[in-house]
Amino acid sequence: MRTKTLKKNKINVVTLGCSKNVYDSEVLMGQLKANDKDVVHEEDGNVVVINTCGFIANAKEESVNTILEYVQKKEAGEVDKVFVTGCLSERYKPDLQKEIPNVDEYFGTSELPNLLKALGADYKHELIGERLTTTPKNYAYLKIAEGCDRPCSFCAIPIMRGKHKSKPIEELVTEAEKLAAKGVKELILIAQDLTYYGLDIYKKRNLAELLEGLVKVEGIEWIRLHYAFPTGFPMEVLEVMKRESKVCNYIDIPLQHIADAILKSMRRGTTQAKTTKLLQDFRTAVPNMAIRTTLIVGYPGETEEDFQTLKNWVAEMRFERLGCFTYSHEENTHAFSLEDDVPEDVKQDRANEIMELQSQISWELNQEKIGQTFRCIIDRKEGNHFVGRTEFDSPDVDNEVLIDATKHYLKHGEFYDIEITEAADFDLYGTPKL
Repeated sequence: MRTKTLKKNKINVVTLGCSKNVYDSEVLMGQLKANDKDVVHEEDGNVVVINTCGFIANAKEESVNTILEYVQKKEAGEVDKVFVTGCLSERYKPDLQKEIPNVDEYFGTSELPNLLKALGADYKHELIGERLTTTPKNYAYLKIAEGCDRPCSFCAIPIMRGKHKSKPIEELVTEAEKLAAKGVKELILIAQDLTYYGLDIYKKRNLAELLEGLVKVEGIEWIRLHYAFPTGFPMEVLEVMKRESKVCNYIDIPLQHIADAILKSMRRGTTQAKTTKLLQDFRTAVPNMAIRTTLIVGYPGETEEDFQTLKNWVAEMRFERLGCFTYSHEENTHAFSLEDDVPEDVKQDRANEIMELQSQISWELNQEKIGQTFRCIIDRKEGNHFVGRTEFDSPDVDNEVLIDATKHYLKHGEFYDIEITEAADFDLYGTPKL
């Protein structure tokens, strides 16, 4: 590939959006490395590949701004080529080509071979499970399926990622073995919908059997479940969680809302009564499980009464972990035909109310941890603290355990027993029991 200079190209991959995008960037980088390309992640390079997010308004804005930033660098001669891939490109390619024509080429989410070709590389089919991880060495994302078959009214993911497509268990176990060989100790299972895993290729929900295969991988010590859909959840997964110490007592199950009228309009296929029973069943099966959920406020037609129903339910359920988003009116979704009738300031006020309530719940739950000892993995050092996590916490979104680095030395990526000495709403402070 010719550029303005004779120097060897250095390809900089820039990742925006969710953990699924992180995974896709890592696969791209693994392919480039296998083609003897000089590739870096979010460092300086004369060829730039931007892996975009197109999910909601804020994410789209960040993606567009990043594209514009690198196009300006190209015009200034600071980079030679700019390529764009990922969800935004999949969803809005014609518009982007028209509005930002100075990008060299746009690629959708399923066009990896074409992107590699544009970068002067060949797609290598034999590289199953090979990728350049960008996360701290002790954990990695394991994408077990692509796409989604759910009809949620607010979500554009099926437009960008297509129908649900599970990866075979053998392929995922091989990938886990390769990650373990590199020193990865924690696998974070991701998909648009873990609950659906296996239905397309095994004709049954097969997440439990996948977990049975992954726990046998030597070197892997924690396996964490992200993004399970509540409807049709395979309850045998909880039996594996209870039986296998490697499967963290943790689940991320986005519930979105709880008022029946909103759930119906969202096309979630469930009710407040069914959802509440599911969570009670979770707690009965695995009493010390940490449940993380995400909620949407300001959905079309959400009344003050609907919001109060949601708020009261959050207070009742006392989730260990919770995130709240304001509704984003997305074209080509079912909900786009509805009137986006909740004002932005009301949406934001409602989100703030939920997070204030959750902050108090989290503080109360954390106070109960003082004096207890937890097995923690150390992710990094930040300032005067080593930063670790318990099995009840996922990276970037959950609580962290802070250990005074002026008094103790801990190794990154190692497990330690940490006694909790103090607790804030979202942080724990502890001392290693060496």
